[in-house]
Formats: sequence, structure tokens, C-alpha cells
Amino acid sequence: MPKFRSVAAYAPQGVTALGLGIVNEIFNRSGFDFAICAERPGTLRTDLGLPLPVEHGLDTLARADLVLALPGMEFRADPPQAVLSAFRDAYARGAMIAAHCVGTFLPAAAGLLDDLEATTHWRFATDLAARHPAVRVRPESLYIDQGRLITGAGAVAGIDLCLYLIRREHGAATANRIARDLVTTPYRSGGQLQYLPAPVADDGDDERLSEVIAWARANLDRRISVDDLASRALMSRRSFARRFKAATGATPHAWLLAQRLNLAEELLETTDLPVENIAHHVGYGSAAVFREQFALRRGVPPRDYRRAFKQG
Repeated sequence: MPKFRSVAAYAPQGVTALGLGIVNEIFNRSGFDFAICAERPGTLRTDLGLPLPVEHGLDTLARADLVLALPGMEFRADPPQAVLSAFRDAYARGAMIAAHCVGTFLPAAAGLLDDLEATTHWRFATDLAARHPAVRVRPESLYIDQGRLITGAGAVAGIDLCLYLIRREHGAATANRIARDLVTTPYRSGGQLQYLPAPVADDGDDERLSEVIAWARANLDRRISVDDLASRALMSRRSFARRFKAATGATPHAWLLAQRLNLAEELLETTDLPVENIAHHVGYGSAAVFREQFALRRGVPPRDYRRAFKQG
């Protein structure tokens, strides 16, 4: 699949200002051919009651590589038939379709998510399942990748969804650069829980946990065990594992694996280091094990990944 270059974000009446801000910051300010469009050019109102002048109509969807359905306040109303047809046509010609929060209701209404897994804001997952029973709604997921159809959870999970798409199509270095500009985490797994059943306690343990996470990120070349991390946090292994998962949504082992492979992606893209050297830089004693783990995560061996995403 070619890398997407042009991005069209469909804004309904009552579009959320947060959703607009997310896609503008990530795509418009990062060099993509980006446009906001509506059913027809004119003025929309946002959820804040502010007027939003929109220059582009649905014809923009016919040219975009990536089409986004932004969340809006009127998501329970049936979308206009012209909008549904535009989304179906975009998908039929090969465009990627992505939506987060209640924006997911639009591709669901267009029938694009029938018999597929999808997610939305956990608060509205029951509504989505009731209105569109053919969609397999997964309210616990942060985002779900179904190839050319990608859906995400609510609010700032839109950032995770957009950064994931950029990482998937343009590589880790590009996604990491944009995340640094946004001062946000460059990668959170789609399987991470949308929300925590109970918040992490506000005490000295949290500060130590943050310091341990920062230390681990800076020392991925080492062989780090869960016991090592728990000892640095001055916690028992069991307490550390519980606190760590509450804070990150992942077990310490899964988090370390993700961090190692994320760094490996960036090194493959931005350096000429041999794969064997990269394996050691990210904490693998065996290049063969590194290749196996990388292929399981990215679907291609490290050398093929480098050919696809090498910069410069």
C-alpha cells in the first residue's frame, strides 16, 4: 500500500474543537497535503458554538489518500446520504478510512465496518453496538487496525490513532518527530485499555515509578529484568507489576519489548548500523531473536523494514 500523502478530514455540524485541533496539529503542521471539508463549503458550528469557515466540500474526499471522520455532537443523527456515499466511494477506490471517538459512527453507518472489529469512546460503545449490530464493538481498545479501516477511542486517543497511522505508513522516526513537537508519548499500543478502573495513587511511589520508566528508556541496551526495575522502584515485584500496569496499560515485560522494538525501528530508519549492532543497542544478546521478534511485530524482517523506511 502506498504511503498516504493527502489527508481529508470530514467535519460534521457540531464538530469537536478538540478533534479539529488534533488532526490539524498532526497532519497540517507536519507537511501533509491536508484539508478540512464538509458536506458543502460554508460555515459550520463547533461544539464550542464557534463558527468554522470550511472551503472544501465532499469532492475533496474523492482525491485524498486518507479520509478522516471527525467526531461531532450530532453523531446519533443519520448522516446525510451524500456523505455516506462519499465515504463508500473513497473506500472503494482504495483510500484509508480512519475515525476516532464518535466519528466511528459515520463509517459504521456507511456499512464499512460490518463484520469487523471497531472501537469508539467507551461511554458510547453500547450506543454504537445497538445502532450497528453488524459491527463487533470493542470498547476496551485504544484503537483497532483493520487494514484500510482504523478506528480509535475518545478524546486524546485521536492523537494515538494518528501517530499510529504515521508510524505504520511513514515509519517510527517521522512519528517520533511529530510526537516530540506535540510533547506526547510517540506510541501506545492499540490493545492498551482506554481508561483505568482506579487511578494510580498520588504518592512517593509514583515519582519513583516515573524515574524507573525514564531510566529504563535510557538503558534499553542493557538486559533489564522486572526484578531490576522493582528494586529501583523500592517495591516488591508484585506491587511494582501492579503499579506499572496501572500507569502504562502494559506489563513490564510487554512494555520493555515495545520500547526495544520502537528504538530499533528508529535506528533502522536513521542509521546505517548493521542489524547485528542494532540488536545489541536495543538489548538483544542474539541477533536471531531480535529478527524474530521484529518480524512478529512489524510483519517484515529488519532489512525489509529498512528498505521501506530508510530516510536520507
